[in-house]
Amino acid sequence: MSAKIYRPAKTAMQSGKARTDHWVLEFDPEIPRKIDPMMGYTSSKDMRQQVHLNFDSREEAVAYAERNGIAYRIAQPKETKRKRVAYADNFRYSRRQPWTH
Repeated sequence: MSAKIYRPAKTAMQSGKARTDHWVLEFDPEIPRKIDPMMGYTSSKDMRQQVHLNFDSREEAVAYAERNGIAYRIAQPKETKRKRVAYADNFRYSRRQPWTH
């Protein structure tokens, strides 16, 4: 039994950073998924794939995994680099890219 500890990224459907300040412990699949021959559904008998545990910090998630004997790996989050630009830069005379319509 192994797990992945990570901090979720913000969704592409929103500009805010809601639900990105916590850490998630998610179990790795132990049994591969099977395809139902009649309907084509994919299913699995591994119930741990449905469990997602939320923690306030990475240390809490690591402590939980060690306390319960769960092998884990940590996926470090990538911090976003915001480039501040002004709207007026679109109309600047010394613009590097040509203005196209």
